[in-house]
Formats: sequence, structure tokens, C-alpha cells
Amino acid sequence: MKRTIKYYRLIWLKHDLPAGLSVFLVALPLCLGIALASGAPIYAGLLSGIIGGLVVSLVSGSSLAVSGPAAGLTTLVAASIISLGDYKVFLLAVIIAGLFQLTLGLLKLGAIANYFPSSIIKGMLASIGIILISKQIPLALGYDQPDFWTSGFINLFSPENFLGNIHDFNHHITRGAILITVVSLVILMILQQPFAKKLKVIPAPLLVVVISIITNIIFTNAASNFSLKQTQLVNIPSNIFASITFPDFSKLFSTSEIWKDGLIIGLLATLETLLSIEAVDKLDKANRITPVNRELVAQGIGNMTCGLLGAIPLTAVVVRGAANIDAGGRTKLAAFTHGLFLLLAVLLVPFLLNKIPYASLAAILLVTGYNLTKPRLFKNMFSLGWKQFIPFLITILVILSTDLLIGVCIGLIISVYFIIQNNFKAEYKITKSTHLEIETNYIKLNSNVTFLNKVKLRKALDEIPEYSILTIDGSECNFIDYDILEIISEYHNKAHYRHIELHLKGIKKVNITAVH
Repeated sequence: MKRTIKYYRLIWLKHDLPAGLSVFLVALPLCLGIALASGAPIYAGLLSGIIGGLVVSLVSGSSLAVSGPAAGLTTLVAASIISLGDYKVFLLAVIIAGLFQLTLGLLKLGAIANYFPSSIIKGMLASIGIILISKQIPLALGYDQPDFWTSGFINLFSPENFLGNIHDFNHHITRGAILITVVSLVILMILQQPFAKKLKVIPAPLLVVVISIITNIIFTNAASNFSLKQTQLVNIPSNIFASITFPDFSKLFSTSEIWKDGLIIGLLATLETLLSIEAVDKLDKANRITPVNRELVAQGIGNMTCGLLGAIPLTAVVVRGAANIDAGGRTKLAAFTHGLFLLLAVLLVPFLLNKIPYASLAAILLVTGYNLTKPRLFKNMFSLGWKQFIPFLITILVILSTDLLIGVCIGLIISVYFIIQNNFKAEYKITKSTHLEIETNYIKLNSNVTFLNKVKLRKALDEIPEYSILTIDGSECNFIDYDILEIISEYHNKAHYRHIELHLKGIKKVNITAVH
């Protein structure tokens, strides 16, 4: 027992503590941004991240996944808060969403995640990486209060955003922020190289944040034009928990909208969690598989806690999980540690957090996004052939144009199409020969012949010439669909009109009179 405790203590000190700190630095701006995008109180996003770290990680069976507020739910959450008209009532919908997830987990319905093809998961990862990069570029350039949480990649190119205002772009960037971003990226890239392993005494993101804070302090004290404005720094109120809102249970049955929104949030959060868990498992070098039903129970408990304590809903999030893996996390203690850092930072040192430049945090997220969508991934998917590359590419394009769930659904439909197309391949072989000037055709049915093959089989039968001999051999078939038997039986009844001598082997005729 003592050896086990000592082992996990060493793992935590060497791997999970620095990983938890790195994820904390990634999660902090995400929690703030998602709360703002959702139209929720500022504390709601941070509290959701704390619950994801301290509650969900303890119940979850995943070693590397990290839960918190999800950008994929912002549109739905914002619409629900507006339609219900009261944040206290919205929290009831969050509790219902958690109860729905808990029920799915207890009924062991989490296996749905196993039915998503690998190309779709990889496409989701790549698109999240692209979105993450695109939405951090404004912060990295020091753009003042950019709308970087706008829903939908295409909206980044609308006139309301900085790319649409390129004519006065120079007035909106800060050279100090650009310098901090460049220095941060250089540090992160150097520390990712194999020769820099010995230099990793402290986590690279922490080093980046410390250097960026010191750099901005120097700019400010020197009264330099490079000094950052307050809007380019993290802004956390000192009394963040003073106005926490709790759910109003007296209105639980006041309207069906509460239950409808709760079920929709629960369903979307479940799908996003399962997809994220699948994606994180693929990134795990130890090849550990997360028990999905237990994960749904953990997410359900987490969202019920969010609703009770006034937080916005949470899911497992690929960005946090990828940051955890990049930082060398080994066990669920890394996720717990990140939640603990969030709690301690908000309670003890909000004034210190408010000195962190958004540019340095953007640099950390840019590297995380790049790792999710490396050019090597696209090259590898292309090398696997069109049937893997097309669903992968379409998933990315649709997610960028709409949102994550729509993109995954469209990608899944394309994958199913290719599966069906594969089954259209003829499950039979035709051999032709001539004997005594009479053409002889031999059709050998393979192991499984389904209704998907009936169009091509009917066409092959129609091409058999008159005054010929045809043998259809199904003696080695494991399965012949009724539709195929019906076509063969119809053909058998009519073959003599075309003077075709038909022989059937291992094929039982069916009664087709009922369909006429």
C-alpha cells in the first residue's frame, strides 16, 4: 500500500502536477470566453471548469480527459437563457441535462461512440484545431476586445470582425502583444524539440506566462508604446463568487420549455463528450480505453452539480485533453490538479491572474491547435484513399461552416454512403464459355449476397443472350437475401421465353405469385 501511494505521489509530482498547471493555463481563457459567449455570469464558466476538474475527474474512468465548459454548446446555452428569461430557471435545465446523462450511463447506452468512424474523429480533431488557431489570432496580435468566440468559422470573415476591417487593421493591433506572442511561440517551439527535454524544469506554458508578465511590466515601467492596455489582460473580478445564482426549484414544472431545453442540452453534451473521449483515447500513447458508460455517469453528476451551484453545462473537451497529453499528463490527477489550480487562483490571487496578457495564453492555444491539425495528418489521411479522406475533409469543412455536431453528422452520412457503396460491389463472379457454338454462362455467388447487390445482378441477368445456357451457383453462400432469391425465381419463370436453359445450384426458389 505504501509503495502504491509513493508511486502515485512520484507520478503526480513528476508528470501530473506540471500537466495540471499547463491545462489550468489553457482552461482559464476558455472558461472566461465561453461564459461571455453564452451570455452567462462571468463566474459561471470558471465554476464549470472547477467542477469539471474536482468532481467529474474523480468519478470518470478516463485518465487523460479534462472536462469544462464547451464552446460547442455556447449557441444553445445562450438561446436557452434568453428563451427561459431567467438564469435561475435555466439552471433547472442544466440539472435536467445532467439527470438525462446519468440515466444514459446507468442504462449503459454509451456504446454509441463506438459507431463513429476513425476518419470522422480525426476530422473533428483537425477542425477544432483550425477553429482554435483562427480564434486566437486576434488575441495574439493584440486586437482590442475581438469577437473571437463568434459561433462558426465563416463568421470570422464577416464585416464585424477584424478580417473584414483590414483597411484600419493597423489601428487595432498592439506591437507589444505581437512581440509577446512571437517570444512565447519561440519558447514553446524550442521546448518541444528533443534536445530541450533537460530544459523542462518547469512547464513551458508557465514559463511563457511568467516571461510575458515580466515583459509587460518592463514595458509599463518604461512608459513604452509597447505596453499593453487593460483590455489585453485577463480580467477577473476580486469578488467573483459574491453574486452566485442558485436554481429556482419552485419553477421546475412551470413550463415544458425547461424540460425540452434540458433534454436537448443533455443530448448534445453527451454526443460531444463521447466524441471528445474517443478523440482523447486516440491521442493516448498508452492506448487506454475510457469506459463510456462510467463517463456519462460522471458527466451527469458534473452537470447536476453545475446546475445546483450556478454554473453553465460542461462536457469533456478535446482542447483540454490534448493540452493535458501535450504537457505529459499520466493519470486523472492531472485533471483534478487543473481544477484545484482554478479554484485556488480565483480565491487567492485574482489580482495576479489579471496581469496575464491574453497574447501569451493565445500563443499556448495556437500551439495546441497546431498539434491537432498538423499538415502531416492531412497527408496521412490522403494516403489512406478517398474513402477515408473525403469523409475526413467534409467533416472539417462542415464543422467550420456550421458547428461541431452538424459536421460530425454530415461526415457520418458520407461514411455510411461509402460503406453502402462497398456493398454494391458484385458478390458474384460471371464466367463465360462456348460449347458446341452454344454460349454457356456460369454465375458464382459469393459468401453473402444482400439486397444491395440486386441492381447489378438484375442487369447481369438481363445481359444473358437468348439461346444460351446459364448456371447460377449459390452452394457456397452463407446468406442470400430474399430480394436476390425473388429476382432469381422471377428469372427462372421467364427464362424459357428467351430460350435460356437455366440451372440452379444451392438456391431455393421462392413463391413470387403474391407480388403479382
